[in-house]
Amino acid sequence: MASAFGKIVVGTYVEIKRSDGRIHQAMVTSLNEDNESVTVEWIENGDTKGKEIDLESIFALNPDVAPDEEIAPSPETPPPPTPTSVKVNKIAKNRRTIAPIKTDTPSRDNRVVSTRARPPQPQQPEPAPPPPSQQPSQPTQAQTQQQLQNESSHHPLSRKEIGQLSRRKSNCVKEVEKLQEKRERRRLQQQELREKRAQEVDTTIPNYEIMYMIRDFRASLDYRPLTTADLIEEHRICVCVRKRPLNKKELTMKDLDVITIPSKDVVMVHEPKQKVDLTRYLENQTFRFDYAFDDSTTNEMVYRFTARPLVETIFERGMATCFAYGQTGSGKTHTMGGDFSGKNQDCSKGVYALAARDVFLMLKKPIYKKLDLQVYATFFEIYSGKVFDLLNRKAKLRVLEDGKQQVQVVGLQEKEVKCTEDVLKLIEVGNSCRTSGQTSANAHSSRSHAVFQIILRRKGKMHGKFSLIDLAGNERGADTSSADRQTRLEGAEINKSLLALKECIRALGRNKPHTPFRASKLTQVLRDSFIGENSRTCMIATISPGMTSCENTLNTLRYANRVKELTVDPNQVIEGVRPTIHAVNQLDLLDEDWLSSSPQRDDLKLLCEQNEEEVSPQLFTFHEAVSQMVEMEEQVLEDHRAVFQESIRWLEDEKVLLEMTEEVDYDVDSYATQLEQILDQKIDILTELRDKVKSFRSALQEEEQASKQINPKRPRAL
Repeated sequence: MASAFGKIVVGTYVEIKRSDGRIHQAMVTSLNEDNESVTVEWIENGDTKGKEIDLESIFALNPDVAPDEEIAPSPETPPPPTPTSVKVNKIAKNRRTIAPIKTDTPSRDNRVVSTRARPPQPQQPEPAPPPPSQQPSQPTQAQTQQQLQNESSHHPLSRKEIGQLSRRKSNCVKEVEKLQEKRERRRLQQQELREKRAQEVDTTIPNYEIMYMIRDFRASLDYRPLTTADLIEEHRICVCVRKRPLNKKELTMKDLDVITIPSKDVVMVHEPKQKVDLTRYLENQTFRFDYAFDDSTTNEMVYRFTARPLVETIFERGMATCFAYGQTGSGKTHTMGGDFSGKNQDCSKGVYALAARDVFLMLKKPIYKKLDLQVYATFFEIYSGKVFDLLNRKAKLRVLEDGKQQVQVVGLQEKEVKCTEDVLKLIEVGNSCRTSGQTSANAHSSRSHAVFQIILRRKGKMHGKFSLIDLAGNERGADTSSADRQTRLEGAEINKSLLALKECIRALGRNKPHTPFRASKLTQVLRDSFIGENSRTCMIATISPGMTSCENTLNTLRYANRVKELTVDPNQVIEGVRPTIHAVNQLDLLDEDWLSSSPQRDDLKLLCEQNEEEVSPQLFTFHEAVSQMVEMEEQVLEDHRAVFQESIRWLEDEKVLLEMTEEVDYDVDSYATQLEQILDQKIDILTELRDKVKSFRSALQEEEQASKQINPKRPRAL
């Protein structure tokens, strides 16, 4: 059988023809004697691909490696070579044209050939040679007769010798027919295999066709997942992706896993598509990040490559930030807070607790022990632009800037912690406040950002800070056109904060002179984490593997990819000039004084201009209206509290006046004068408050009108 392969050996490069007509070189990796075929491999777009091709197709494109098909000459009558055949072979070898046999030989992979039977080949000669007395009808016989006539003058041959010569030449035809029979036999076997496989298909799976496409694609991949032996690289901005397993609900629905992580830094999404003729196919999209964690990775493994390298930063007087980003239910709270069993959460296995453990281990090192550092912890959440202290019964907090432009969260309680157990208790207290009144942990986390901070202080002054943030679900950012105002405000704040977060990370990676941290409450609170040379950030993008979550998964990966893409390209570093802010036409609808009096609006304009793809002009107007409404709401609430306190003082003054009238000889003029002064003060203050309330109601109406004008096609969820 080895002679059937001609000059082909393992490692030989041969020409092959693809199903789309392309012809290129591939390397032979194995010789299959059972079905007379070879297996070839080639590299395409960085991936190694392969297929099995029959010898006939190989020899058709590569005649120089074909075996010598001529029969060994007999000692009695050595047949001379046919001039015509020699000429054809010479042309085929020099010009590498396709042999006639190739016209009926499929170039497609034998494993995925069409099930239709091929028509018989009319040009193939009959196996039995005709009698010498008959008129020659085949090209081979005609050439033989012509050759015999040309040589009859020199070497006259008998009729018997002519018949033997014809029979010897017809052996080539027999070999060709044998190849054809084997090919047809292989086709029948493949057809039977396909029919048997079709019977084994689980038709209860809604998308079994897609499942087999994904399975076949994965079979060709070379898996090299992340392991503990891999080096931990130093990044100022680290972006990684974590895939969770299919949950019980997805398994019950028989949802498909469309996420593949073949290596330590590559994520592939198999997005099902449909052609115009309703043919289904896969669009495989590839993303590259610093690290990619598959569904078997533990929290400890994720922490080892993401947050652990940041712990040392805060001991070096730096600021570290770690975000968990993704849609609701993708595993953010599981990653940051710890494992869930039902509604109970094991806080000791989350990034919060693992970071705290390493902080206390670092404190024991001699180099840091002499600094006499104290460790404090805070835990708060940001919901609809408002800050609530989770360690103080969800007390509402105010975020202000002091004279040194430092952001201060007024009233935020810092709890001193001495060990990891103290941190776990604080996390449990905060999580209980965060999930109270909710049906599940994810329901609340999808609407608010939770921020846990570990603060190092030396003699009362801040030495370093590690902020760990469980962000709101990114799919809620698209709920800006909802009929419910509360849902609109939630979506607007999430949308704005995620855009602002991306731009702040961009500014950190490019060393920009201005960071638009005032554009959202989240980035305002984390301002000191984005400013300074000794600041480091890590983003953990969590994704759901199910096909039903494919759109949200792609949005998460695009967001994370853009964050990292903007930092790794040195050719796009922007000069240290703050871009000019251009006004949008829709802004004319708002109060000009309100627009030009606050740096928050400047940052919001800058933010929206830098994200024109996600932010339409109508959405920009809506964000402006929401910002105006939220700011006016704070002013109204502050003035209302002041009026309430003033009313208590008025009541005390009025009580004194009434007690004075109970005396027999009280001073009537004094009573009337004081009462008039109290009433004038009431009228002035209440009138001012009423005007602000009217303006606030107008802002509410403007926000509602702006929400109705949002283009439904934009923005897409971040």
